[in-house]
Amino acid sequence: MPQAKPVAGARLLTPADHTLVMIDFQPQMAFATKSISAIELRNNAALLARAARGFGVATILTTVAAKGFSGPMFDEVTAPFPGQALLDRTSMNAWEDAAVIEEVNRLGRSRIVLSGLWTSVCIVGPALSARDQGFDVYVVGDACGDVSAEAHDRAMDRMVQAGCVPMTSLQYMLELQRDWARAETYDMTTGVARQLGGAYGLGITYAKSMFGASEGH
Repeated sequence: MPQAKPVAGARLLTPADHTLVMIDFQPQMAFATKSISAIELRNNAALLARAARGFGVATILTTVAAKGFSGPMFDEVTAPFPGQALLDRTSMNAWEDAAVIEEVNRLGRSRIVLSGLWTSVCIVGPALSARDQGFDVYVVGDACGDVSAEAHDRAMDRMVQAGCVPMTSLQYMLELQRDWARAETYDMTTGVARQLGGAYGLGITYAKSMFGASEGH
């Protein structure tokens, strides 16, 4: 019989073991996105970006035809990374872009976390390509979107069948925190959750305001 130990499983993400790639959060891509509302998409993308910044996660921001067609990346995504270069591409599959791959190799993480628009093209492409090359791939499903719910769902199915791991933006942040006693990121995590975590954030606001409650005690 296996013996239980009070340690995290190896399949859980940590801030230092992966690269987050945020792909094509741009107006032209968002206009045709119907699987998720623009409000929810922007909220989840902001939560993801702020969590990554707060935990010091290696992050790549990439766009497609930003000046000629698709427009600038969402402010919610770029604001947490002031001064960071955006890697603009012509390829729909970011994994086929030499500059993106150079940055992936420079950062040197064996796990890739993906989010962006559209799920069935700009996320499936790098997800399946990275899997073929031996990377562990995670996909933040609620920080992705597509032209229809069907397109998004079938894309997620395809990636899961290929061995990718689906997750959500709030799950991503809480998985990196994992222990409320980690004081160095406690205020950041609860602060992002209060602003962007929906009903969960309201619960934090209520508990702290009414009772001075803290999960770490």
